[in-house]
Amino acid sequence: MKITFHGAARTVTGSQHLIEVNGKKILLDCGLYQGKRSESRERNKKLPFDARSIDVMVLSHAHIDHSGNIPNLVKSGFKGDIFCTSATRDLCVAMLSDSGHIQEKDAEFVNKRLRKRGDPEVEPIYTQQDAANAMEQFVGCGYLRPREILSGVTLTLHDAGHMLGSAMVALDIEDQETKRTVKLVFSGDIGHPGMPILRTPSVFEEADIVIMESTYGGREHPPMDQTQTKFEDTIRETYKRGGKVIIPAFAVGRTQQIVFALNKLYNENDLPPNIPVFVDSPLAVDVTSVFRMHPEAYDEKVAAYMVNEDPDGDLFGFPRLKYVRKVEDSKTINDLKGPAVIISASGMVEFGRILHHLKNNIEDARNTVMIVGWQAPYTLGRRLVEGATEVRIFGEEYHRRAQVAVMNGFSGHADHSGLVNWVRAFQTRKPREIFLVHGEPTAAEALSASLKKDLSYTGVHIPDLHEEFIL
Repeated sequence: MKITFHGAARTVTGSQHLIEVNGKKILLDCGLYQGKRSESRERNKKLPFDARSIDVMVLSHAHIDHSGNIPNLVKSGFKGDIFCTSATRDLCVAMLSDSGHIQEKDAEFVNKRLRKRGDPEVEPIYTQQDAANAMEQFVGCGYLRPREILSGVTLTLHDAGHMLGSAMVALDIEDQETKRTVKLVFSGDIGHPGMPILRTPSVFEEADIVIMESTYGGREHPPMDQTQTKFEDTIRETYKRGGKVIIPAFAVGRTQQIVFALNKLYNENDLPPNIPVFVDSPLAVDVTSVFRMHPEAYDEKVAAYMVNEDPDGDLFGFPRLKYVRKVEDSKTINDLKGPAVIISASGMVEFGRILHHLKNNIEDARNTVMIVGWQAPYTLGRRLVEGATEVRIFGEEYHRRAQVAVMNGFSGHADHSGLVNWVRAFQTRKPREIFLVHGEPTAAEALSASLKKDLSYTGVHIPDLHEEFIL
């Protein structure tokens, strides 16, 4: 058996892990790499393997850094099935189409400059039609329902508690070369226990090989009740200043978490009086509809709240909330005087309508930019977290006078203790090899040190990009 780490190696984006066994190839995730634009385009356009050689793919969840390059994979000749949960499939319908639209617009923008210089034009990495074509190969699966996906390879998906439909991947493999059965567990993104809406992440008692994320290695999240208090206080303080709270949020998962938190504040009469709330993202509108379609994925507390405490039985709606799809409606928000809460994509502030809201509000000291998710290096979101006072938006410089509030407690990822405890659960059969992915080097190294020192593991690896391991 051979594993090659083609993405999310010593970084948090572009998850792609290739398993070769019994003459077959299994791809775990096929995400977009997100970073410097020129580097991202080159890495995403050119797959590091022959797509036609892949026999089957398993997708852990719908976030773009895990699913976003699937249309390119199919466009490049992959003909096999893509196994994931039914909720992940439904989310990908909207998300991959939206990503295809972004690829088309990016290529259109670049080509305007290339034409002026007389240089050859570029094609989008993939189009909306490519995304639609890829959906034909998705196969929805339930949690804890084993199925043979190749001869001698059985797949079982377990709830990862990270986002709607997120899964941990267990592969029971009959390795013909070594004449042994191998249990490989891929964590996907491990959820943060206690997060609203989602269930507690699954744990395993046995495995031989583990591929696990390390996003928050070395860092701990504040308790959820502290985060909720800080969230409410920030809104109230901004309201008193007469300002707006601008929240860049991923359209999938984070937006719904924030809306649910606001829903509870509204129903408990803790939302400042008459403050309007906007979700300004067509993708978030579509994705929220998918969330409403899958109550089977909610945890017990939220399901009970929806039935017994929410007056209209809608976790993602309340009278002061308006979902915005049309461009003209989005523009009118910028003319709004007085306090408001504006939730918009993209979550890392690299594109989308959030840039327009920042452009119009970042120089006003009454306002607050609330960061509610991890921000990749080189993104505008990361620069805001790091305290930049001068930022570039649409090619123009702006002086940041708005306050920046960072809410790490809303993270959908387990923190350091959560990651260590997830590994601690392997008691019946402890893995002989653990590969740490989906983390910056310092995070992966901090987690590796804990696994070795606290849990006495020796076979802990932090793969380099494209590094191969024969097992």
